Amino acid sequence: MKLKPLGLRRSLYLLLLLLSVLLLIRKYHLTDPSLLPVVFNGVQAYNTYNVNCPAIYEMDPMEVGKSLIIRRKPLPPESDESLTKLTSDCRTFVRARGYDKRCVSEMEQDFPLAYSMVVHKYAWMVERLLRAVYSPNNIYCLHYDLKSPYQFISAIEGLARCLPNVFIASKREVVHYGGFSRLKASLNCLSDLLRSEVKWKYVINLCGQDFPLRSNIELVSELKKLNGANMLETARPTEYKKQRFTFQHQLKNSNFNYQKTLVKTEQKKTPPPKGIEMFTGNAYFDITDLMSKTRLVKWEYLEERLYPRCTGTHVRGVCIYGTAELRWLLHDGHWFANKFDTTVDPIVVQCLEEKLEEKRKA
Repeated sequence: MKLKPLGLRRSLYLLLLLLSVLLLIRKYHLTDPSLLPVVFNGVQAYNTYNVNCPAIYEMDPMEVGKSLIIRRKPLPPESDESLTKLTSDCRTFVRARGYDKRCVSEMEQDFPLAYSMVVHKYAWMVERLLRAVYSPNNIYCLHYDLKSPYQFISAIEGLARCLPNVFIASKREVVHYGGFSRLKASLNCLSDLLRSEVKWKYVINLCGQDFPLRSNIELVSELKKLNGANMLETARPTEYKKQRFTFQHQLKNSNFNYQKTLVKTEQKKTPPPKGIEMFTGNAYFDITDLMSKTRLVKWEYLEERLYPRCTGTHVRGVCIYGTAELRWLLHDGHWFANKFDTTVDPIVVQCLEEKLEEKRKA
C-alpha cells in the first residue's frame, strides 16, 4: 500500500477535525466563549476569551470549535488610542504588562540580541509581539511607516518612551509593500543598532504580524549553536523574478488599503557590474523551506505539499494562522511564524502568549 504524502495526511487530519468540530457545534449548540477584555488601570487594552489553551494544544474539538464560533461574527475592535493612554503613565504600563518582572539568566546576559521591527498597524499586536520577545538586556528598534495613522504612531512612540531599551528608528520611510522602501526601513534600524552601546550578538528582523514560538532563552541557546553564522535566504531567481531587477518599476496608486502597487515598465535597468549573477532573498531574512528554523511562513501554493492547509485565511498568498494550527506551529521546530492577525483569529495569539509564559517560568 502506498502511503499518502505527509502534507496530504496532515491536511486530511485537519479537515476531519474541523468537520468533527462543526458537528459538535451543531449537536451541543456551543455558546459563544466569554469575552474577557484585558483592562489595565481602567484602560481597556485588547480582548481575550474564556478558552482552555492546553486543550487546544491537544486538538480537543470542543475547544478548537470555540475559535470557529468567535470567527463567525465581527470581533470587537482594539483601540490604538488605549495603548497611547496607558503609556502616558510609564510606571503603570511597565508594571501592568510585567516588563519589570523579566528575569535574565547568565547565558542570556552574556548573549544580548537586537531586534529590528518594521510595523504599520495594530498597535496592541505590536506591543504583544514586543512583550513576547522582550528581555531587559536586549535592544529593540521600532520603525513605523510614515503613512500609518497618527493614533498608531503615537502608541508606538509611547512604547519607546516607556521602555529604556526600545527606541524609534532615527530615519523613517514611507513603506510600500514589495518596494525598496521596505528594505530601507530595515537598513535604517540596522544602522541605528550598529551604533548602539549594547554589544548584541545577532539582529533579528521582524514585522508586526510575526510572533515567536520560542522563549528568549531558547532562542539564545539555538543561536549560540550557529557560532556566528547567519540564516539568510538566497536562491537563483525565477524568470518572473528576474524582471524585477531587469526592468524599471514604478509605484502606482492601489485600491488595497493605503498601499501603492509596483508596476513594471518597459525601460530596462543597467546590467549588474562585471557580469555578476543576481540572487533573490527575503524581506524577513528567512528561508521558507522546512530546513530553516528562523521563521515559518505558510505559502498558499505549497499547502498540502510541505504543510497542512491554512485554517485561517490568506493575504497575498500567505496564510494568516488559525487556532487549529497551534499544535503544528509549536511542534514544527521553528523560532518565529508569520502571519498572525487578532482581527482574524485572536485565540491563536492568546494561546501562544500563554505557552511562552509557561516556558519563561519553567
